[in-house]
Formats: sequence, structure tokens, C-alpha cells
Amino acid sequence: MSTQNDEPAIAQHFKKFNDLKVRWDANTLFVESNGLPDHNMMVGIRSWQQQVPLPQPFTGNNAWQIPLYPKLADTPISAKDNLYRGAIALAVNGVPIFNALNNRGDDAFLAGELDEFGGHCGRGDDYHYHVAPVHLEKIVGPGNPIAFALDGFPIYGLTEADGSPVGKLDEFNGQFDPQGRYHYHATTTYPYINGGMRGVVTVRGDQIEPQPRDSPLRPALQPLRGATITDFKATKEQSVLTYRLRGQTGTVTYSPVDSETWKFIYKEPDGKTRTETYKRRARQDDRRGGGPPPPRPNDRRPPRRG
Repeated sequence: MSTQNDEPAIAQHFKKFNDLKVRWDANTLFVESNGLPDHNMMVGIRSWQQQVPLPQPFTGNNAWQIPLYPKLADTPISAKDNLYRGAIALAVNGVPIFNALNNRGDDAFLAGELDEFGGHCGRGDDYHYHVAPVHLEKIVGPGNPIAFALDGFPIYGLTEADGSPVGKLDEFNGQFDPQGRYHYHATTTYPYINGGMRGVVTVRGDQIEPQPRDSPLRPALQPLRGATITDFKATKEQSVLTYRLRGQTGTVTYSPVDSETWKFIYKEPDGKTRTETYKRRARQDDRRGGGPPPPRPNDRRPPRRG
């Protein structure tokens, strides 16, 4: 393990966010987070599968791993037809970034699945982005990356460091700088973020490995057709998500009982209320000693059309 005097340059980009912890060895930066941003979440989602943001244990052996010395791949991997499972990048605020296409091969942004910051929650109640978190540019400053792809190459915002327009990008939203260093850029149209992996990665089960596992608390729910999320308020003691469905209001209120148990109160738009208590399930790698979990049935995407 390196000493603090050997701190890799990319560590500083994550250190701007107080809730993150970083460590490193000779080849890898490890980033620990709970997966939650300091901005509001979920508001504006029009296609909702009833997930809510819960903290995730992306710590210890389940931390994010970013290669310190990325290498260009002989055969890059396009996100148009691959990498439909798991994250493909990590924002510098510790929030993972998934493929811009959902597990059905549809553009998540155009499908109305994302909030005002380009994120939503997965089936494990894990918050993540599907488009570039360009709001982070105001925090990190011009010329600094807003994320790192899991191949180790940085992702910058919508302009060059001097504010000039970005030059021609390849199919992965990437380019080489004058010094010959490769990097990705955000765009306002597909693929929004890195459009795949220009660098060397290991892929198993259509997912980049290694990467952390979410830790599901509740059973995965079904889409609530016609619902729009109108408000979300969160404190350490309680979170309340408010939605509208057919002109009526419903809420999901939830709070921690202890570190592994949460209480949920569901107030349906018709006025009915029910209370559930859930205990966090062990992660797949905890139960079986490592390796990626098998895809959930709905994660198996159908053949692409066209």
C-alpha cells in the first residue's frame, strides 16, 4: 500500500466531497461511498418502478475500483449492445453511472425514467445516473473531470477546459488531448456519457468486473403506470417521496430502525395506508464468496430490433 506522499492525482477529484473516502495501492484507486448525492433526487420521474433512494454499503471490499494507469483496448466495447448491467463509470461525488440505455435497450432519459439530475433508483433501491452529471462542473471547477469511467479514463463536461467547444468525439464520446491522452466528454444527446469502454476492462455477465454490489432491502416492485414523482425530502431521520397518480397524491415514508432495518409507510393515492419493516439482505458475494450475481429475470434484455 502506498503512503499519503504517493497519493495519486485522481484522488483529489473525489476528496472534494466530504462523505467519500479514498485509498489506493500501486495500481488502483478505491472509492468508498454510500451512493447518495448531496442534491435532491427523484423529482420529475414519469416512469417509476416504485424504488426509493437508500444508502448502499460501497465500503471495504465492496468499494469502487478505478485503474490508476488505464490502457487503450485493442477491441473497445460499445455500450449500444453491451454493458446493460451494472455501472460503467463513477461520478466524483461517489454516485455510480450506468449505461444511457436501460436493460430494455431504451434511452432512459427519453423514456422519462430520470429525475432533474439525470438519476433514478435501480431494483435494489440504489441511486445512480444514466446521463452525465454536468451539475458537478460548478463544484469541481472548469477543466476538472466530473467522473471516471471504470476503465480509468476521465470524463469531462460539455466544454474543453478553456470553455471552448469540444472537438470531434469518437463513438465512445472520447478524444485525445494535444498530449495524446485519451478522455471522454459529456454530451446533451446520446450517449450523454462514455458510450462504452475505450480502455481495457474485464466483463462478466454483461457487467464490468470488479465493481461493488448493491444491497437490496425490499423486494423489487413493478412500474406504477401513470405516476409522476413531485417531491422528495430526506433527512437522516426520515425520507418522504411524494407522487401523483390520476390526480391524487401518494407518499412513501421511510426511516431507519437500525443499521440493517428500515420501516416503510405507504400511503396510497386512494387513502389506504400500510406499514412494512424490511431487513437488509446479505449481498450475493457475502453469501457465495464472490463473483457477480446472476441476472434478475427482467435484466435479460430482448434481442435488439432494427
